[in-house]
Amino acid sequence: MKVIPYKIAAISLLVLFTAGCKKNYVISNKQEILFQFEYINYAWGYHHYGFIIDNNGKVLTYNNPENWNFPDKDLSITATLVDENLNKCHHSVINISKEELQKYTNCIKNITSSKVTALKNVAADAGSTEFICYQYSENTSTYKGTLIKMEGDFTRENLNFYSKKVVAWMKGINSRISKN
Repeated sequence: MKVIPYKIAAISLLVLFTAGCKKNYVISNKQEILFQFEYINYAWGYHHYGFIIDNNGKVLTYNNPENWNFPDKDLSITATLVDENLNKCHHSVINISKEELQKYTNCIKNITSSKVTALKNVAADAGSTEFICYQYSENTSTYKGTLIKMEGDFTRENLNFYSKKVVAWMKGINSRISKN
């Protein structure tokens, strides 16, 4: 009879460990964008370029697009404005595989639930590079962006463990774009 409490304890621990593991983040079928890399610099003229990774793994680039729709101060942007921005993008030669895309998409939920460090001024005239991930609300047709990292004149960083991995991945994609 003493074996039963041990079995219950073992099963309880298994449930706890399983619940604590990464869960697959399910993307809404209506969510078109997942990640964005954006560079803006007003020093020495206006420079604005970057890329968006869509739900099919396409890497869509933009370079000084006219009438670009920026998210609000909370990084929220409507689906209509996102669609307008996507029409100003060009498909690069890069496509992310389903497996690779799912690997990094699984990090979104963890990143969005973490805190971001305070804004810190570290340079001048370096511009701003932002790494952002998005979640979509079908109820409001709005994308809520979460800052993963900001570099340049000011720095901020998401404190989640997965943030560094996602930023390294996005920097690798940016390097591939630069080489093409």
